[in-house]
Amino acid sequence: MNIDFNFFMNDVVRQAREEIVAAGYTELKTIEEVDEVFKKDGVTLVMINSVCGCAGGVARPAAAHAIHYDKRPDHFVTVFAGQDKEATQQARQYFEGYPPSSPSFALMKDGKILTMVERHEIEGHTPMEVVTKLQNYFDQYCEEV
Repeated sequence: MNIDFNFFMNDVVRQAREEIVAAGYTELKTIEEVDEVFKKDGVTLVMINSVCGCAGGVARPAAAHAIHYDKRPDHFVTVFAGQDKEATQQARQYFEGYPPSSPSFALMKDGKILTMVERHEIEGHTPMEVVTKLQNYFDQYCEEV
């Protein structure tokens, strides 16, 4: 039996993309899209997506649930580490003081990094623990909707 690994990975990537977009996040695939969104006024949550197990089992479910809250960011976007490499690299330029980490979440205001939830705060945790961490940041930095 021959397994087409590229077909399998393309399917995993497609599902990961569809899952985060269905949750209400806008994909940023180019440098220009990143710069345009990151320069918008307001608070932006950036989900750095990936194909690893903790992205699918913890980060994406947390991303989907965290947005259903009285206080939340104005914008929800995502870049895909390992897939949309230029967009991800551009996004990481804005995350001053934080090393590359995926999956992760960056909370930004007016193009400046406020805080991050890094991979080590996702891996080995439950989705609800990550949701709680994100919502605590929303309480701190966001206005009630």
